[in-house]
Amino acid sequence: MHESVRPGGHLPQARAAAEDTLRILLAEDDPADALLTTELIEDSGLNASVTRVANAQDAAAKLRAGDVDCLVLDLHLPDLQGIGALSDFLPTLPSTAVVVMTGLDDRAAGLAAVRAGAQDYLVKGQVEAEWLARTIRYAVQRKRAERAASDLQAARWRAAENVRLERGLLPTPLLHKAPLKVTSRYLPHRSGALLGGDFFDVVETNDGVVHAMIGDVSGHGPDEAALGAALRVAWRTLVLVGHTGPELLDSLEQLLMAERRNDETFTTLATLTWFPGDSHARLVRAGHPGLLLRHGGAVKLLDSAHGPALGIVPGLSEWPEARVPMEPGSELLFYTDGLYENRDEDGRLWGIDRMVETANELAHLADRQFIDGLIASTRDRTGRGDCDDVAVLHLRIGGAGA
Repeated sequence: MHESVRPGGHLPQARAAAEDTLRILLAEDDPADALLTTELIEDSGLNASVTRVANAQDAAAKLRAGDVDCLVLDLHLPDLQGIGALSDFLPTLPSTAVVVMTGLDDRAAGLAAVRAGAQDYLVKGQVEAEWLARTIRYAVQRKRAERAASDLQAARWRAAENVRLERGLLPTPLLHKAPLKVTSRYLPHRSGALLGGDFFDVVETNDGVVHAMIGDVSGHGPDEAALGAALRVAWRTLVLVGHTGPELLDSLEQLLMAERRNDETFTTLATLTWFPGDSHARLVRAGHPGLLLRHGGAVKLLDSAHGPALGIVPGLSEWPEARVPMEPGSELLFYTDGLYENRDEDGRLWGIDRMVETANELAHLADRQFIDGLIASTRDRTGRGDCDDVAVLHLRIGGAGA
């Protein structure tokens, strides 16, 4: 049964027309009571459309389909007997205002319904049209206010979680005397998203050796972020106790195997070890993209030999070491694949070669402008908003600070 109620009755027409049409679901098994309630809504001048069902099961189905602002609920439907049943039913309606209709001798049940989650209650036979309209309108407003408060709290929780993830994934570089300037950037795959599975770190150990790392867990969600944070903390811990090179990657792969949710999860990683004053550093890559080297106003790709990503062939991988030139004034740019696996306005993939070309066009810029310009130039331009996460770690040799 569907009835459209036209504005009229006690409220002025202009006021009713200015209101949004409220979508009311009336759950009432007594046809006479249903007709009376519908006429009261019509006489109240409430701008509303009314749909009637005769039991709680049908009401729940209508509510799951959406497009209901307020449920006017008979407390004694045949499949909703007792306040215990109501206490189970109301929590399933998180976004809908509920006004309960009780009998003359059931005021206590009405109050219990409010305690169970209803916004208000009315007593049959003692309801006037304007009173009914006011109750429904206020119930809807209260429910909307509750949802707004809940959404705000959820946003605060997400912000707090984001801060914790930032501390885990994007730590402050641990540098003492090393002649190295560190600049970093991190962009989640979509606006407002939590950080994903990309992570990086820079540590100077007590012997003066500098260790830098960047990694990327496959996927974008909170599980990947948690795994990335665990790998980043493990990397720093292992480095501080003296592990480097392929031995370090073996240990990280064991951690990945123990912590990942499924067998398809893998992690790419690149780790650099350098003693200041040496002309070269040692680089080990596990399926991670090559580095960019900027020197003398030009940018080139350092794509040395590497082994597979962690978790691809557990226990059977070999990760060769490569040498990276470390001349004063040079810059190394570590990055994740979100920097180049995007598409331009024509839908063409940027790819590594075009990324390097773009980097050379921007090579004259200062460090931060160079990094930000490269990220902005290679972001997805299709308008779909499906960019991957991107992390960038920039090291200037001969600088100082982070």
